[in-house]
Amino acid sequence: MKAFSFLLVLVLAAVTACGSVGEGTEPEAGPTVEQDTPSARGQTFESDVELARELTEAYWKQTFSAAGLTYRPVTAFTAYQGENGPDCGGQPSVPNNAFYCPVGHFIAYDEQWMNGLYERMGDGSVYVIIPHEFGHAVQAQLNTAFRLSIEKELQADCYAGGTLGALVKGGSLQTEPGDEDELLINLAAAGDPTDDWLRPDAHGTAGQRQELFAKGYNQGTTAC
Repeated sequence: MKAFSFLLVLVLAAVTACGSVGEGTEPEAGPTVEQDTPSARGQTFESDVELARELTEAYWKQTFSAAGLTYRPVTAFTAYQGENGPDCGGQPSVPNNAFYCPVGHFIAYDEQWMNGLYERMGDGSVYVIIPHEFGHAVQAQLNTAFRLSIEKELQADCYAGGTLGALVKGGSLQTEPGDEDELLINLAAAGDPTDDWLRPDAHGTAGQRQELFAKGYNQGTTAC
């Protein structure tokens, strides 16, 4: 598999299955990269992680600039193993997780856990998780306020979908038949078992996460 890819028709089908989000518009064009990417680098877990990080930050740098703002890259993008991750404001990292830390403005991820998802469910896991965490970094830079955790998490899903939609449209990521199930599988696997909006760690059900991702993909990050 050369790079994460999925078909727009599948994402549109997800919107139909999970509830209408209104008329879709073309996502904004994303940044393009040199011809050695993504096909030359998006072939292994390590290269997909590198590519997802690079393209996501390039997209947000371009998007902030177009709005007259300055995007601030994360200070670190750190892989860890199990319980050996960096703490965030005095809170220890936990296994099987990826997170954005506003204290220090960095992203960290359990490498073994994410690699396991990559092996079991395809490279789509990398291109869902990493743009999602960068979505939280964007929220912090925009000083976005939320009443509930789930609102923050679903907007990050929307940002992730908008980012990937722009990258596909801009040609930085290639679509490839046969990978279309990966996106929905990864989002479904990360969904909450119940629709409890008041849980402090709520992220949204599988259907909600798929719907918000699809909204971003179809309408762009400005719709999030």
